[in-house]
Amino acid sequence: MRALRYVVCDVFTDRPLEGNQLAVFTDASGIETSLMQALAREMCFSETVFMQRSQSGAHSKIRIFTPAQGGPFAGHPGLGTACVFGHSIGDWVQAHVHIA
Repeated sequence: MRALRYVVCDVFTDRPLEGNQLAVFTDASGIETSLMQALAREMCFSETVFMQRSQSGAHSKIRIFTPAQGGPFAGHPGLGTACVFGHSIGDWVQAHVHIA
């Protein structure tokens, strides 16, 4: 298996190790859904996000998983991922994210 980069962040706080935990895998392109689910289960956070290249003209597509299943849009994963993404590209104005 290839090495996968991820960021663990704390959402809804400005203090480390407080707030809602979130793991964001920053390049999950080509990763099968079953592996995403296994990684989310291994992280054991309420949600884990996988960023993929978008085919729709957006900068990125994200998929959200709980330890038990994939899910729809959710607040803290969306906000946390936006912060990780914005920090990585350094351009808040032109960041477009497609949520699957």
